[in-house]
Amino acid sequence: MNEDVEPPSGYTSPPPGAPVRRLRFRLPDLPRVRQFAEDEARDAGMAEEAVGDFVIAVNEVATNAVTHGADHAVLRTWTVSGDLVVEVHDEGSWKPGPVPGAVGGMGLWVARLLSSDLTLRVGNGGSTVIMRFPGKD
Repeated sequence: MNEDVEPPSGYTSPPPGAPVRRLRFRLPDLPRVRQFAEDEARDAGMAEEAVGDFVIAVNEVATNAVTHGADHAVLRTWTVSGDLVVEVHDEGSWKPGPVPGAVGGMGLWVARLLSSDLTLRVGNGGSTVIMRFPGKD
């Protein structure tokens, strides 16, 4: 891949040389995940009115990772052309989403609505959700 070319929508790993922030977490760490997400959004120059939705999306995916995936997960962030990219990875196995009439199990659906792009990778190595959000306003 040419390093001068912007990665397309759905790009699922940081571009070469991009600074990456990382946070390993467990279920009791979710308040810290939310604070980390809020700080990252502001550092990326995200519009203030978008920060709350960003934190909700990250919280939904992070909560899924440590309640349905594995007992710990890793959150990584980086920017691409001013957009903030968030990756949440756990080593659990994929389970299908909510059935019609379900009360819970809609975290990915919420995250998909709130992000500008969402990619899901599942396999023997676990589950990874990558979300992209507009950064600088």
